[in-house]
Amino acid sequence: MSGAPLLKSDAAPAPPPSFRLPIAWVAAGAVFVLFWLYAKPVWPAAFEYPKTHVVKLAKWISAAMKWLIDEASFGLFSFTDFTRFVSAVLDVPYTLAASLLSTGFLEGSGSSAIQIVPPLPCVAVIGLVMLLGHWLGGISLALLAGGCFLFLAVFGQWTSAMITLASILVAAPLGVVFGLLFGIAAWRWRWVERVIAPVLDLMQTIPVFAYLVPVLFLFGFGPTAAVIATLIFATPPMTRIAILALRAVPSEIIDLGNMVGCTDRQMTWRVMVPAARESLMVGMNQVIMLSLNMVIIASMIGAGGLGFDVLAALRRLDFGAGLEAGFAIVALAIAMDRLSQAAAEKLSAPAAGNQTSGLVARHPHLAAALGLVLITVVLGYAVPAIHTYPEALQLSTGTFWSEVVAWININYFDALEAIKNTMLLNVLIPFKRFLGDLPWLGVTAFLGFAGYRLGGWRLALLTVCLPLFIAVTGQWEKAMITVYLCGISAAIAALIGVPIGILSATRDRIWSGVQVAIDTLQTLPSFVYLMPAVMLFRVGDFTAMIAVVAFAVAPAIRYTALGIRKVDPRLIEAGRAMGCTEWQILTRIRLKLALPEILLGLNQTIMFALSMLVITALVGTRDLGQEVYIALTKADTGRGLVAGLSIAAIAIVADRLISAGASHTRRRLGLE
Repeated sequence: MSGAPLLKSDAAPAPPPSFRLPIAWVAAGAVFVLFWLYAKPVWPAAFEYPKTHVVKLAKWISAAMKWLIDEASFGLFSFTDFTRFVSAVLDVPYTLAASLLSTGFLEGSGSSAIQIVPPLPCVAVIGLVMLLGHWLGGISLALLAGGCFLFLAVFGQWTSAMITLASILVAAPLGVVFGLLFGIAAWRWRWVERVIAPVLDLMQTIPVFAYLVPVLFLFGFGPTAAVIATLIFATPPMTRIAILALRAVPSEIIDLGNMVGCTDRQMTWRVMVPAARESLMVGMNQVIMLSLNMVIIASMIGAGGLGFDVLAALRRLDFGAGLEAGFAIVALAIAMDRLSQAAAEKLSAPAAGNQTSGLVARHPHLAAALGLVLITVVLGYAVPAIHTYPEALQLSTGTFWSEVVAWININYFDALEAIKNTMLLNVLIPFKRFLGDLPWLGVTAFLGFAGYRLGGWRLALLTVCLPLFIAVTGQWEKAMITVYLCGISAAIAALIGVPIGILSATRDRIWSGVQVAIDTLQTLPSFVYLMPAVMLFRVGDFTAMIAVVAFAVAPAIRYTALGIRKVDPRLIEAGRAMGCTEWQILTRIRLKLALPEILLGLNQTIMFALSMLVITALVGTRDLGQEVYIALTKADTGRGLVAGLSIAAIAIVADRLISAGASHTRRRLGLE
């Protein structure tokens, strides 16, 4: 995102230009409307893609997957043997982490397993987290991290949280390593970047449900399959950040490395990576947070932990239990986020020399950690409360929250039904019918025109080919339902989020509170949003819309506030000097200059809405998300991937057009 406009002098800049709708857009819109109104009797195939011409891509993918599993071989071993070997290798660190944190070291398997050595006592884990926090950020971070883990124990979420933490401790380091290696390869060889760029786009836009099926087929059911799915989801941001960080290394540092005669390997690992360490640590933070976001979805293929608790609560509509497990994920996310941010700052800073002698004096935190583990393990055999938080002292608010929802249902049922029916009859259903009546050929052509006007022939080709892919694979009707739900939800989220962002942008006290609220919204598991919506409004499109809006409103608020706060203060002072009212300053200066960031916020809102729509398939929608979910339940790889690729196509078209529109707006405003 660009910053404030570059000023050649201290004189007040000219006001932003006014916008006029180009005649080409008006003409294209008129042609599209005429085609929509009058072409159906003449050319019905332009409105409904002929079923005889549908490409059976789903069957081809399913057949290819079956061949991989049953017949593919490398000579000495089959492809299935290879994937099972990968799963077995990943199972070693996961089993070790889970044994230390949750299950203990077992002899045997299944229900007949006998615990030989118990897991680390909860007091030891909390103490270790506090020592880590103290080393990274001082007493305040130690108290925050320790408090988050103590919350898990007090509210009875400890065992599940430790299973989740074990998955993250395996997936996050692997995601960082693989992301860094791919990033280095893409930085060094441009052809690698050209190859992996579309792969990264697909990994970040295809719904996670879509590749759970092939992961399940290839790697089996269990925690290690969930770790692999988490890796696919969490690695791309690290790769992108690594590429950007390495390219941002100052040329003086590169010249210095060449002058001292560094080899390619030394230049990479001793010059470039250390110089880009600060940005790379930010990528590590993103991998950790995305891994946490995966815990619920991964529970569907055997991850267990807090994600399974939330999913089980959703299935039995136990809002209180689901919310408590969701808050446990939030507590874990806050602790991991703050610790990883502090680690990024500490590891990015120059290392201070330690002149003290002796191992304990040089590493006091490590010595304290070893001593704490030893003492608590020994005491745990004599004092059970040290080992496991006493059940009698645990707290629970689950019943309270469930009763709150029940009370709302009893006292406000008629009002809620009236709101739902009004929205369905006057907004949702008419918009759904409108999109369903649009000609697929006309929509594809108009998107191609928009791509050409905003980004040239390359973008035009992309915005034609992706909708065409949806049509020829027979997914157009369901794609329009997806667009309808996503469009309505994103519009409502923007109508809520943009005014809140405007209101809070210039008021620091309000903004600090809003930041806490949207941070909480973005760390709550997506499934948690579904439970109150289902319990208040039952299943259906309106329920899905409510959940999507709640999930997607945060980026609309954040980007709007960010754009307004970045407006050059000299422009505001110039407006006041010219006699502008506060309303004129807001509408003619702040909002116009913040428009690129607001558009990017809308882009992120749409991405969030699309990712949430797959989750809302659980409450009865009939869109592409439902196709993906059905494919998961039926283990139909082809069906799931085709529906997932169609969702990715919608996401990529929206992303590219809005990004191009934001860039075009910046140029018109003189910000680029």
